[in-house]
Parts: sequence; structure tokens; C-alpha cells
Amino acid sequence: MRVKLVWVWLLLGLLPLAGCDRPAVPPAGGRPLVVTTLFPLYDFTRTIVGDRMKVQLLLPPGVEPHHFEPRPEDLLTIQRASLFVYTLPAMEPWAARLLQGLDLRHLRVVEAAAGVRLREIGREEGGDDEDAPAGPHRYDPHVWLDFANAQQMVEQILAGVVAVDPAHAAEYRDRAAALKARLVTLDRQFREGLSSCRSRVVLQGGHNAFGYLARRYGLTYLAAEGVTADTEPTPRQMVALVQQVRARKAQAVFSEELVSPRLAETLAAETGAQVLRLNGAHNLTKEQFERGVTFFDLMEQNLQNLKQGLGCR
Repeated sequence: MRVKLVWVWLLLGLLPLAGCDRPAVPPAGGRPLVVTTLFPLYDFTRTIVGDRMKVQLLLPPGVEPHHFEPRPEDLLTIQRASLFVYTLPAMEPWAARLLQGLDLRHLRVVEAAAGVRLREIGREEGGDDEDAPAGPHRYDPHVWLDFANAQQMVEQILAGVVAVDPAHAAEYRDRAAALKARLVTLDRQFREGLSSCRSRVVLQGGHNAFGYLARRYGLTYLAAEGVTADTEPTPRQMVALVQQVRARKAQAVFSEELVSPRLAETLAAETGAQVLRLNGAHNLTKEQFERGVTFFDLMEQNLQNLKQGLGCR
């Protein structure tokens, strides 16, 4: 890892020099390159641009994003791009650091979640923010799982796309409007589908990724791990979660994509609950990526599993 980081920072020192002669527009007949970090950004961007631009997902399929480290070739790809789209520094701290060393004269950067109000971990789980005790501030970066936030992200991406290619602005705006309309419909489907459930508690044997979704639809959210996927619950926390599952007579414990289901399976084995999948849409498996699975495909499956696990009519 140390050798890898040395190469990364050497490249950061050289890239600004290499970028001095890079043209501001793609060569004749070429398409501008857009590099995106996470899958929701990739899917939203490719929907907006259609065939006008080439959109590349920086995160390799199957890689869990909290453990991702950019490779030297990733830096070269970003420097060749016309547009770079990431979520926010709390989600991709490495992206914010890399941008400090890139030549930004011909690279437009979009922080897609700029302006979104972040959910504070530990203050909103099952209660009101104002009533929570004071303590260290940790913020949840999984903002796209509130579909109102996702609409704001579409607007930020649209602005970056139009700045790169103003000649086709009307076309991009039309596609973005249609995308936002789909997000509005998805939001309504979740609100209606989760309005009459026997349980209002989402118990997850994974990292704290679904708080925005739970908050938006009036659900209580309890996760076994912290905000990143590399934290482990203490034995005391595991005992407390088992007690929660039993006390609430929960029928399901949810696991997440690209993360070991071991914790969810342990909770299920201790309580008799079933394990169901929730997908945070950070990334896709290679098979899903090749099939062209969309953000909406993932969210619609989430809704079905939530309805099943919470006993919704």
C-alpha cells in the first residue's frame, strides 16, 4: 500500500505539467469523457448525456467503495476527462485529496451532493435530532437514498454537463427533467408501499447506510455497524441488537450488497428471523454491470424486500 501511495503522489506532482498542453475540447469527432465515482452518479449522468458523452465509472464493478483506493491509471483517466463527478468529501475523501493535485483548467468538477443537508449519525436513529445528546459529530454520506436528495444531485450533474457542452443544453435539460420525474414516482411508490406495515423498524446486519431512506418514510433504523463498512460491532452491541430483534418480533434482518452477510446471518440465527437484501447502490457486481442494471432496478427490489420484511400490505 505504501508503494502504491508513493506512485499516486508522484503522479499528482506530474499531472499538472502533463495537462498544460491538453486541449480544452475533445478532438474532432470525439466525445467528452465524464468520470464518475459511485454507481448512482454514473447512472444519473449517463441518463442525462445519452450518447453525447462517454461516461466512465471509476469504481471497478464488485468493489466496496469504502475500501477503494485510486490506482495511478485512475488519476490519468480523471486528468483526461472534461468532467469529474463525485458525491462529497465525506463519501469519497480520497477524491477531495486528489483534486488538490490535478490540473483543473480543463477539468470541471461536480460535487453532486453540494448543498444537501447531511444526516447526523447517532442523533436521528429512532428519534428527533434536537432531543439527541451532544457528542461527536459523524455524518452519513449515503445521501442518494433520500430520493429528494437524488433530485438535487441530478441538478448538480446537469449543471456540470451543460457547462461542458452548452450547445446541447436543451437536450440535457429534457433528460434530467424526465429523470427527476422518475425519482418523484419512485418516492411515491416507497411512501405508498411502506405506509401500512406491521413493523416500522429496519434492522440491518451491516454498516449504517440506509438512514436517509428510513427517515424519509418514517421508519426506525438500527444498524449493527458504523457509517463505514470496515467497523465491527462490539459484543455488547450484538447482544443489544439480538434483544431488539426479539423484543420487536422482527421477521427479517437486512444485509447489504458487496458486504459479507455474516452479521445479518448471525442475528437471524439467534432470533429466527429471515435475511433479506437491501442495496445501497454504491456499486454493482460485474454481472449486474454487464446486464445494464439501473439505479431504479435496485431501488424497486429494495422496496419489495422492505415490504416483505416489514409485513406491508
